[in-house]
Amino acid sequence: MFKRKPKKRTEINISGITVEVVRKKVKNINLRVYPSTREVRISAPWYLKLKVIRDFAESKLPWIKKHFEKIREMPDVTEPGYESGEIHYYRGKPLELLVTGKNAKPKVTLLPDEGRLELQVRPGSAPGKRAKVLQEWYRARLKEEIPKLIEKWELPMGVNVQEFGVKQMKTRWGSCNIRARRIWLNLELAKKSPACLESVVVHEMAHLLERLHNKRFYRLMDRFLPDWREAEKELQGRVD
Repeated sequence: MFKRKPKKRTEINISGITVEVVRKKVKNINLRVYPSTREVRISAPWYLKLKVIRDFAESKLPWIKKHFEKIREMPDVTEPGYESGEIHYYRGKPLELLVTGKNAKPKVTLLPDEGRLELQVRPGSAPGKRAKVLQEWYRARLKEEIPKLIEKWELPMGVNVQEFGVKQMKTRWGSCNIRARRIWLNLELAKKSPACLESVVVHEMAHLLERLHNKRFYRLMDRFLPDWREAEKELQGRVD
């Protein structure tokens, strides 16, 4: 009796872009681009040589980049001046910035009842200095929340996170170093809703179970966090 060959997956790198190649029982080579996650996948016949697949991917490189530009993973952010009256976000909520000058250690105070963030800095502080003070406040808030989420999900997911960090990222909300069992989260997540932060934490922890963004990975996400797609829409700035 004829037995179907299992799918075989591999990865190639084209000008810094990772392309997942799946060999299976198909007649033609097909390419799909997923701009929101910056993923590129090629399905190809079993008999096709890897060099042919690589040449095909390279020929489609301008088209791939064009699609990545259409739907950016991170929304554009207008550079603020960190002046009173600006709107800044925290945990998905818009807050009016109130800048006060005082010859004391700079600090940020959340005034939720007033819908404000008070940024206390020394008189005459430059926008760059104000930005740094606010960013460090965001970083501290994330470092309070992330360990709680990791602890919440380690047992249900059956994984162990050895280390986590927070840093500014331009094209990703998070990343995972599987060998070191370390996850990184984007500083901008402090501005997003708690559901978004939790979704990204679970996403990166799921990579400790499955490295690739494949069907198994998304089944894991559906199993542990069924509403993860709603959080992804918010992260991408999409509204249905």
